[in-house]
Amino acid sequence: MFIQTAETENPNILKFLPGREVNEGEKIVFENAEKIAPSSLAARILHVPKVLKVELDKEHVLVTKSDNIDWVQLKPPILGAIMDYFVSGDSVTSSFDEKISKDIEELKLDKSDPIVAELNELIETRIKPAATQNGGNIKLRGYIDGVVYLEFVGSAFQLQKGVENMLRHYIPEVQHVADYRDAIPKVGLNTEEAIAIQEVLETRVNPSVAGHGGHISLIDVDGSRAYIRMEGGCQGCGMANVTLKEGVAVEIQKVVPSIKEVLDVTDHAGGTNPYFQG
Repeated sequence: MFIQTAETENPNILKFLPGREVNEGEKIVFENAEKIAPSSLAARILHVPKVLKVELDKEHVLVTKSDNIDWVQLKPPILGAIMDYFVSGDSVTSSFDEKISKDIEELKLDKSDPIVAELNELIETRIKPAATQNGGNIKLRGYIDGVVYLEFVGSAFQLQKGVENMLRHYIPEVQHVADYRDAIPKVGLNTEEAIAIQEVLETRVNPSVAGHGGHISLIDVDGSRAYIRMEGGCQGCGMANVTLKEGVAVEIQKVVPSIKEVLDVTDHAGGTNPYFQG
């Protein structure tokens, strides 16, 4: 998916053009990030810090930001939010917040749990300051049976492995750190196609990218599309586009010919991003 951006007369307003229809009807405006936006797409974008307003037109999205942040910091998470929307298959007026709130509630973030209290303290005092220095952010979303579910915003995606190492060092009960979106059930992962793709990734693709610390995960399968995420050394890599088109897609389509398109949903904010271009 190729998402372009275009400047407007107002430096605080940027136009995002996903190359697909955004809204069938008249332009819709959403301004209050504190309230649940009755739109999956608008809600995803309003969840990005410092976004003040979202306007959905037929073929583009207008985003208004606050004065005290640059587009360099905001573009990656907004582009990721737009990509997530198209990956989800939601309609423009479906409620993303209700779905996410339910999923997050099921993660059981029990604030009375001493482990959760310790996690919060470590994140607030040691981890979040490092993330915000580069325009990112990290939020604790859940803790279940040794797995910590975090929300990584912007460039903070790069810190996932380091965060896991730190939390495991200070809290022995922690076994793994995961992106909280991975806890949301995806029906497409239970299909025969998804099982075959996962085997391809584990036996053919990941051994070849492991040499430079990379790893590629299957996120979802929707009809003829497969969605993958690049992690570790593959995230932000200048050769990520080549790896996707000439490596991952080719190997997947050899085994599962019904897959016509392989899309990357990685946040490559830490480096060159061949999928989200302005």
